[in-house]
Amino acid sequence: MNHLAIVLTLVGLLGIGAQWIAWRTGLPAIALMLIAGLIAGPATGLIHPEEDFGALLEPAISLAVAVILFEGGLSLNLRELRHAEGAVHRLVLVGVPVGWVLGALACYYVAGLVWPVAILFAGILVVTGPTVVLPLLRQSSVAARPRAILKWEAIVNDPIGALCAVVTYEVLRQAGSGATIIDSLASLVLAAIVAGLMGYGVARLLGWALPRGYVPEYLKAPVILVAVIGTFVASNAIQQETGLLAVTVMGIALANMKLASLRDFLSFKENITIILVSGVFVLLSASLDLSVLRQFEWRFGLFLFALLFLVRPATVLISLAFSRIPWRERLFIGWIAPRGVVAIAITGLFALRLDELGYGDGSTLVALSFAVVVATIVAHGFTIGFFARALGLTAPSGRGVLIVGSTRWSLSLARALRGLGVGVTISDNSWQRLTAARAEGVPTYHGEILAEATEERLDLLQFGLLAATAENEAYNALVCSEFAPELGRDNVYQLGDAAGDDPRSLPDALRGRAMFRSGLGVEDVAWRERMGWTFAAANVEDVAGFTAAAATLPEEGGPLLLLRKDGSLRMFSHASAPTPSVGDTVLLYVPPDRVEDEFWHAIPAPEEATDGATDSAADGAGRPQETIA
Repeated sequence: MNHLAIVLTLVGLLGIGAQWIAWRTGLPAIALMLIAGLIAGPATGLIHPEEDFGALLEPAISLAVAVILFEGGLSLNLRELRHAEGAVHRLVLVGVPVGWVLGALACYYVAGLVWPVAILFAGILVVTGPTVVLPLLRQSSVAARPRAILKWEAIVNDPIGALCAVVTYEVLRQAGSGATIIDSLASLVLAAIVAGLMGYGVARLLGWALPRGYVPEYLKAPVILVAVIGTFVASNAIQQETGLLAVTVMGIALANMKLASLRDFLSFKENITIILVSGVFVLLSASLDLSVLRQFEWRFGLFLFALLFLVRPATVLISLAFSRIPWRERLFIGWIAPRGVVAIAITGLFALRLDELGYGDGSTLVALSFAVVVATIVAHGFTIGFFARALGLTAPSGRGVLIVGSTRWSLSLARALRGLGVGVTISDNSWQRLTAARAEGVPTYHGEILAEATEERLDLLQFGLLAATAENEAYNALVCSEFAPELGRDNVYQLGDAAGDDPRSLPDALRGRAMFRSGLGVEDVAWRERMGWTFAAANVEDVAGFTAAAATLPEEGGPLLLLRKDGSLRMFSHASAPTPSVGDTVLLYVPPDRVEDEFWHAIPAPEEATDGATDSAADGAGRPQETIA
């Protein structure tokens, strides 16, 4: 087999394997990918990226970074800026120059670099790489506002950091030709404007062509991907490193055009970005030469300390001074600033160019950039959750239940879940149908759950399961299909079975998993509710005894939900039945004559909810605000 094919396979296994281990353990995926690359590269010699890929390595990594930045831009909805309270503007307009100046001082006085190299490297360090920040935010439960600020800063500042390095390099390069700083800056500003307009123009062209049928459905994702690569290469042909700015602008513009075609592209771009991030980090860490590590000097350790504990905090505190951002959020943002792929890739590129210009310190930038990336990934990756909890900036636990559709049965289900201490929210687009839930103090969301505004008004991170219980089973299937990518297909459930091979029923791929092992439908549970069926809870102490007792219940009822000791939730369905363990709690639906049993008992009335938050968005009718868990 071709050696390069083996290397590509190994890179994929290591990168995706590290992502999977991170998902299972909760450890930072980026740190695990770096470790995997170091083991496969310098430690064992299984991978030699420069030898294996040759001249293809640099352009391949550059194109991967371009796609990653475009994907990040697609996640930037301008409505999020309202939640950021102007912090993003401050971190870009004030934070970049402040961070550049403070970083240059640290590079010169602490790391010992000469001024030109110190200024160039400090420009690169103003970035907080989205290739690192986004996976960290995905794995941690950070509150909405600091999460939005960190995401926007990472994606917007990434191309700006590259441009800072380009500015410095061009000034140094043209200094010998007699060109003034003003001339150099003017040409670079013009190139940046052209790059931004190019990215925006391509986005507008796609926004015009895709909805009008000029591109068939099966080609839309490939066309967008090729357009991203073409825009990146064309912009770089005009001025090196402006391609990152072009694709970022392109992504942000497309994200805010409300194109229906993008919905089909989102899952594709997320998948390809995960693959690219995994591959790039493994390759870059595998390419690290141990001889370069020996160039690391003691003063570089002091530089890392200054960067982590002085430069970044000072930059954020100065940028957000007199803003409406609370102090605890400023401190949190001031600590979280990991660097990633772009910092390494751009540093390696300019290190070679600086050597060509006669600046000897250019060779030490490779070791220093890797040290910065590794130190920030380890420091911030392993502490982001701790600091978020310590500062009270964690989002809801993600172990609540979102019930879509307010009915008599769904209210009984909500009452039972709250009695077990599970957070629950009932959503319905009818104010009247939510009356009973509001009267009992159940958190509610008034509005169409499928509407685009739901993403702003309802934080889905607080929910681990969705139960669609509306009176229309086709609507329930649509809700489950919509939220399956967000919550996971194993976590969206609805009333009603797929009805086996019945050609008139909805296929499994278009609906959620069935609630109950028998697949009770909307009319089935409504009838049983009128007949007095109710919910009971079993605190499992004898697994065999409980299983035998539950088997005696009517087939149409029985176990519905498993609450494990760690707080995670699993539902019983026709497709799967989780196995309870000692210490778990099982929620059952039982007939009125089986409410009390040796193994289960009636559920006490829930205590008054105190963890709700008031929705800040008024509904169209001007009614009072709803309470959201």
